[in-house]
Amino acid sequence: MKSYRLNRLFNSASGRCFDVAIDHGFFNQPGFLTGIEDIRAAVSKAVEAGPDAIQLTVGQARHLQSIPGKQKPALVLRTDAANIYGPEVPEVRFNSIIDDAVLQGVRLDAACLCVNLFSIPGVPEVHRQCVENIMKLKPISDHYGMPMMVEPLAFQPNSKSGGYMVDGNEERITHLVRQAVELGADIIKADPTDDPSAYHRIIRVAGDIPVLVRGGGKVSDEEILTRTEAIIAQGAAGIVYGRNVIQHTNPVGITRALMAIVHQNVSASEALKLVD
Repeated sequence: MKSYRLNRLFNSASGRCFDVAIDHGFFNQPGFLTGIEDIRAAVSKAVEAGPDAIQLTVGQARHLQSIPGKQKPALVLRTDAANIYGPEVPEVRFNSIIDDAVLQGVRLDAACLCVNLFSIPGVPEVHRQCVENIMKLKPISDHYGMPMMVEPLAFQPNSKSGGYMVDGNEERITHLVRQAVELGADIIKADPTDDPSAYHRIIRVAGDIPVLVRGGGKVSDEEILTRTEAIIAQGAAGIVYGRNVIQHTNPVGITRALMAIVHQNVSASEALKLVD
């Protein structure tokens, strides 16, 4: 049954996936609500643009799933909430998974679950929590045929750049991605490398597990489109972008531009014309 749900995520022509992440409110962090203060409007705009999937939480999934018709994007359900995204590492750190995550996903008709695998310098206990979360989720997701997307995130030292700043170091990403595969991921949602031309090495260590690349912080249209073209050329199975879509002045336009790159192999320069 996992393959049936995965068929709802990946485009039948290109074999790739574009997942728009609108789950940022789960993390109780100032600035994360920019662009999604009106969640219904944000979901509506994303649906209008027609990505393959939209990533939401248990409290907001209804805004997607209540839309009638079979052509709407598939639901990717965010299953864990953390408190490590701020400019300072809190005294008590956690990454907690929702109860009965798989069954909640089944009830919400999700096509996939998403769970974190953090590597934060000086915060090993959160990495342990993530590993334990994945280990608990794996056998239940297998039992119910629910795909598990693991999100390995290698953070920079918090003292260097504040919270939620990823480290594009190829070696750190490689080892964390491999751990996610070893833990049983059905899909990987991974950081981009500093050098996009090296991304085929991340694809190699993931083996036959598809790798979707996350977008990270908001950047210019030219940068995100050029990066997307490069990583797709390196063999990525798609992208999971949040802030570069939901904080854009034209979310529909940028989504269509990214879709053209992901599914039609359009160049970044040609895709840029689709934004306006």
